[in-house]
Amino acid sequence: MEQEEGLGARERDILALERRGFSGPGAKERAIREELDLSPVRYYQLLNALLDDARALAHDPVTVNRLRRVRDARRAER
Repeated sequence: MEQEEGLGARERDILALERRGFSGPGAKERAIREELDLSPVRYYQLLNALLDDARALAHDPVTVNRLRRVRDARRAER
């Protein structure tokens, strides 16, 4: 797929994890540690950078735009 050439496997995995729903507290953090071998803090740093990456938007526009809206809403609350 042409659009995925710019994103590495880790970046695609982060976006895939964001598409999933998680039941209960801690389930997402556990998946981050077990599946991606990242600390949640590092995961969210990478995710935040991905939201500003045009390659991520091209790969998964629905997820990236949804997460951008959430991020913008949280910033507006501060």
